[in-house]
Amino acid sequence: MKSKKKIIIIFLILLLTTGCTKTLTDKKNNPVKNEVTGQNLTENIICKPKSKETINLYEKNGVKIKDLPNCEDFKVTSGKYEGLWTSLFVKPLSFILILLGKEIGNYAVSLIIISLIIRLIAFPFTKKTAMQSELIKQAQPELTRIQNKYKDKQDQESLTKQSQEMMRVYKKYNINPMSGCLFSMIQLPLFIAFFEAVQRTPAIFEDRFLGLQLGTTPSVGFGTATIISYIILMILIALTTILSFKLNMSGNSVDPNMKMMPIMMSVMIIIMGLFMPSALGIYWVTTNLFTIFQNLSVKRSKKKYGKA
Repeated sequence: MKSKKKIIIIFLILLLTTGCTKTLTDKKNNPVKNEVTGQNLTENIICKPKSKETINLYEKNGVKIKDLPNCEDFKVTSGKYEGLWTSLFVKPLSFILILLGKEIGNYAVSLIIISLIIRLIAFPFTKKTAMQSELIKQAQPELTRIQNKYKDKQDQESLTKQSQEMMRVYKKYNINPMSGCLFSMIQLPLFIAFFEAVQRTPAIFEDRFLGLQLGTTPSVGFGTATIISYIILMILIALTTILSFKLNMSGNSVDPNMKMMPIMMSVMIIIMGLFMPSALGIYWVTTNLFTIFQNLSVKRSKKKYGKA
């Protein structure tokens, strides 16, 4: 428990000592929008755009494009120091995305590959989280029995006894109730880092993939000629999010308050998906698919061998 608190503190320190994505605004402080893509442009981009229209918008609103490196030449050390967050997360991620994207010829494919690599690295941790869900599922009848036993008792002594009995069940099945927090703490900074890398790297947000403009949000994309691509992306975001949460929470329904969490979280993320860049939507679908296959694999392994 103490180690998890330390991890939270470290992440908070990183977040508080960062630069962040700044929206480009005009003289009237209104966001500057690329009328072709519908994207609100980012002021503190880390390399030069290629689109002449985009370059004109930046120069018109005071951004010195000439001082920036070409995206193909971008390095982790390019530009001035902007804090730990940008130095440790955003710039390295942008550099890797650009480097791989140049070799492959598409930055969306680069983003998918890097997302999968990160998930493979984190697999030993996420597999344990999935296994915990299965263990809770096994312990659920005993946990439900305890909850029913103390259902109508709200005094402090009864609540303490209920907690102690539930902890004994957790110990019996080798369950750590906080085990799911670790990867959640890793996932949030990664999500933010991918968001900033997409928003601050023109090579990424100017690229296209299967009819998607990577810097354009589905809400804007619905009004374009490639509307079908954005509809498919939103369907994938919705389906993979719902299934991913359903698999993750399948063993936690012992707590009535937890039953609605997958639904609420799914709705929130689907709404967010409408307003986040398509590149970030691709990242989200990729990580969801990995989680789904991982959890199904754990379930099959548990059913076949009795362990994972």
